[in-house]
Amino acid sequence: MAMFETDPVRPEAYREFERPLPEWFRGAALGIFVHWGPYSVPAWAEPTGELGAVPRDEWYAHNPYAEWYANTMRIEGSPTHRHHEEVYGGAPYDDFLDAWKAEEFDADEVLAVVAATGARYFIPTTKHHDGVTLWDAPGTDGRNTVARGPGQDLIGAFADATRAAGLRFGVYYSGGLDWHFSDLPPIDHDGAPAPDDLAYAEYAHDHVIDLIDRYRPDILWGDIRWPAAGIEPGPKSIAHAFQRFYAQVPEGVVNDRWGESHWDFRTSEYVHGTAVEVGEAWENTRGIGLSFGHNRRETSEHLLSAHEAVLLLVDVVSRGGNLLLNIGLEASGRIPDLQRETLEGIGHWNRQYGHAVFGARPEERMPASDDPWMRWTRTDDAVHAVVDRNGHVELPDPHGLLDESSARIGEHPVIAERVDGAILVEVADATTPVAISFQPRD
Repeated sequence: MAMFETDPVRPEAYREFERPLPEWFRGAALGIFVHWGPYSVPAWAEPTGELGAVPRDEWYAHNPYAEWYANTMRIEGSPTHRHHEEVYGGAPYDDFLDAWKAEEFDADEVLAVVAATGARYFIPTTKHHDGVTLWDAPGTDGRNTVARGPGQDLIGAFADATRAAGLRFGVYYSGGLDWHFSDLPPIDHDGAPAPDDLAYAEYAHDHVIDLIDRYRPDILWGDIRWPAAGIEPGPKSIAHAFQRFYAQVPEGVVNDRWGESHWDFRTSEYVHGTAVEVGEAWENTRGIGLSFGHNRRETSEHLLSAHEAVLLLVDVVSRGGNLLLNIGLEASGRIPDLQRETLEGIGHWNRQYGHAVFGARPEERMPASDDPWMRWTRTDDAVHAVVDRNGHVELPDPHGLLDESSARIGEHPVIAERVDGAILVEVADATTPVAISFQPRD
């Protein structure tokens, strides 16, 4: 599959979908992801570490992803299994679906916070690995949020609010796993079984078609893989779904987690799969914390501060990618306070310096640095140095690319002096990274 593979090969049958990456996505810089489901009721996982930084032989039994609760609770001896027995008496997972009421959910309020970050697109989970759909998906026999739990079409509410806020709308769909439909043993090691049969492939196909027809998403964001029985082109294959998608949304994009098929852009996750972060058709995704789903056990020490999130955003954009930053809603529908603080801080920074990331490209002729922290981007009319330092800042300019007389911080001109192949700028009283912008000489 293409997911995390360094050099995936696109099958001949899927080459009809190859095309240039739409400009709206290439310059989007920031998207916001939301994981929300029955797992938001227990909202419990060990905050062990980032994907890619925790040893794989420990990952599944000590999974920091709260949205994997339905899997981890079934691994004998895992802390989540013990927690589930002690707190919920080993109750069936679907009890959480009925307990999930979303009583404070206001899609417009959530999207107001999201839009204030400056993000250009928004993607909610429509079906995660637990198989619960957040709309009345075909074939679910009432195991969805319209018939149970919240009692409403959450995806429709998100779609309407997203477009009203002026953002592009995407949908996440887990094609590679469905612990309810497949009834497979819990995953406790790499290479564990996943549903590959025709019945599941057709079931998942019908979901994706329904999402396309109902919501016309700008992004199809698959996860894990696609069932093998649905790869060969045919009337209920993922190829058919892509044909429907591009016919209805010509400027739409799909990611690389649809098995050995097609992708418009690559994805990495936390610090895993970073070898795909090359060129200008990739996206790094992660939670504000160590989990995508809301995790009550996470504290400020586990979450990105606004400062750290801004550095991550700038770093990703300076290397050619987009950042898809996730929030995990509480079961009630609220954005957790600490996550909201981070989002608001990102928005504050982008209102001052977003011109250095939105619509920006890497400026590869200028050297990045971690001491002081410095990254470079370029837009149509300026070159931007984003620097995380107060006081005396020395910007290397080995090629004489920058016009020092044009220097500004945000919208304010600043005195800059060229000395021995570098430009000296004084940054006063900055509490966040600053973007120092120049007119290029070329």
